[in-house]
Amino acid sequence: MKSNKLAIAVLFVLLCLAAGAIGSFFTFPSIQGWYSSLNKPFFNPPNWVFGPVWTLLYVLMGIAAYLVYEKGIKKKNVKEALAFFGAQLFLNVLWSLLFFGLHSPLCGLLCIIALWVMIALTMKKFYMISRTAGLLFIPYILWVSFAAILNLFIWGLN
Repeated sequence: MKSNKLAIAVLFVLLCLAAGAIGSFFTFPSIQGWYSSLNKPFFNPPNWVFGPVWTLLYVLMGIAAYLVYEKGIKKKNVKEALAFFGAQLFLNVLWSLLFFGLHSPLCGLLCIIALWVMIALTMKKFYMISRTAGLLFIPYILWVSFAAILNLFIWGLN
């Protein structure tokens, strides 16, 4: 039974990492060209920071989703929380497409605002089911808050 739980937990983590991989499909081709040519604020981190941070966040998201799933997928509140989780994961990928793929800081900004709201709602729903799952979203919402500010400044400077 424990190996089955571990397998499901790993699947949730892999799902989140796959979302990150899809997002990087739009991100990587733009980093050396378009993104490097943008005016950025003084607090813009070096490019190498983003990969490790996002990897950690995707792992935490996957663990949080598993902790909610573990409470009983047949329960209405669990299904709803995981639906919100899926929506925020979709918006996460969409942001990469809009910002990096379409080279649109404005569309990225609008998307990241929606993403932030969906993360907050997901975090609340997760917390109501599993306190630990909700708390695991804190680094994510903090990073997306920072990313939203960065996105705003990049849009304003360009």
